[in-house]
Amino acid sequence: MKKRLIVGISGADGVSLGVRLLKMLNGMPEVETLLIMSRAAERNLQIECAMQPEEVRALAARVYEPEDTAAEVASGSFSTDGMIIAPCSMKTLSAVAHGYADNLLVRAADVCIKEGRKVVLMPRETPLSIIHIKNMLAAAEAGCAIVPPMLTFYNCPENIGDIADHVLGKALMQFDIIPSGFRPWGGD
Repeated sequence: MKKRLIVGISGADGVSLGVRLLKMLNGMPEVETLLIMSRAAERNLQIECAMQPEEVRALAARVYEPEDTAAEVASGSFSTDGMIIAPCSMKTLSAVAHGYADNLLVRAADVCIKEGRKVVLMPRETPLSIIHIKNMLAAAEAGCAIVPPMLTFYNCPENIGDIADHVLGKALMQFDIIPSGFRPWGGD
């Protein structure tokens, strides 16, 4: 059975993670991707990646506008396997943690939480303030997995793409999706 995964891209630094995630999932016929991209993410695509939003939208099976709170993913009766927000801005993380669903990106996460579906947040900020840490705790207590895009070295990365792919692989493991080429720790 095909997995149906909502991919959220918020306006945090690192929108390339969301793009890379969509490209990774695009190569997996067993996964259907449902994209919600914030307006700030659209702007960051142009700044950070020299990409137009249409290029990213083309990577997803379905695309929803962030203002469309009547979209199918806004209802628990629409079945999905969960959601990844990559990257997840501190604004979006705070809204998810506290149920402030004023747009479809957050509403979709809110629906996943209330339906007991997995939500993976990949927060991008440094240093972290006590407010950020408390919001991450609140999101984790609500059932979200917090998977910050942290550097790993046991997989012997050769470039930044290897580092990004590894952390995205860690996020996808939350859904029992193992991307091709992912190298989990195998002991010494």
